[in-house]
Amino acid sequence: MTSTNEIRRSFLDYFGRNGHTPTASAPLVPYNDPTLMFVNAGMVPFKNVFTGLETPASPRAASSQKCVRAGGKHNDLDNVGYTARHHTFFEMLGNFSFGDYFKEEAIAHAWTLLTKEWGLPEDRLTVTVYHTDDEAHALWRKIAGIPDDRIIRIPTSDNFWSMGDTGPCGPCSEIFYDHGDHIFGGPPGSPDEDGDRFVEIWNLVFMQYEQQVDGARRDLPKPSIDTGMGIERIAAVLQGVHDNYDTDTFKALISASEVLTGVGAAGEHAASHRVIADHLRSTSFLMADGVLPCDARFGFDGGP
Repeated sequence: MTSTNEIRRSFLDYFGRNGHTPTASAPLVPYNDPTLMFVNAGMVPFKNVFTGLETPASPRAASSQKCVRAGGKHNDLDNVGYTARHHTFFEMLGNFSFGDYFKEEAIAHAWTLLTKEWGLPEDRLTVTVYHTDDEAHALWRKIAGIPDDRIIRIPTSDNFWSMGDTGPCGPCSEIFYDHGDHIFGGPPGSPDEDGDRFVEIWNLVFMQYEQQVDGARRDLPKPSIDTGMGIERIAAVLQGVHDNYDTDTFKALISASEVLTGVGAAGEHAASHRVIADHLRSTSFLMADGVLPCDARFGFDGGP
């Protein structure tokens, strides 16, 4: 399995075999959520399902959702081109349970796909849990046999996921891949966690609450599962590189950028070519979904 397209298909096929309905990506401009300019996570099209306002067509779903993060709470713009793993546009692979299964089956599916279907070495995987989530900690020990020193309790919002100031939220468990000690960085929770050695590849969100405007949290009608895995990050792992920009999708764009500019994508120019490749993807998919450039100088507002 070498191409990003094959990885996407393998993910959807696995969850399809396990009772999940494959769901097409929603447009980048949310049609039913005035709190967001662009879809920024795979769960956004299902937000009303999680809050009980809509009834899902199926209790389980899986998707590869187009996402943009260039502002707001989830803003990766300043990191684009300078780290191995951040983008403005990306695809988020996800499996969802709408009150059907919860933590145990979500963890079992993640472990099975990563280690059995895709063959990742178990000793390269480290997980985090919210510091008070004893249940998730025990399940990782039971299902995956991960030792205690690779199940890290995190007391911050990094392991309590929310889409924004309001909406569905809950504790989460993140799965990290260790690219090796030749890459700078430390495990999650360490002083060097922002390095590129340990990269989060999958986030399992245990959706239990809805955050209210007044700061209170109410229980959701049914505990649910929302997971998100950046396809660019898992592609780097499965293609044997540590840098998303060395995967098949980005290599083609960066190569074209070199030809058109006559400048090599190395040394001081590396970040520039990466930014070009990233922004080309963002603008292409945004325009395909009806978002056009705006230039007030010419009285033209393309708007969505």
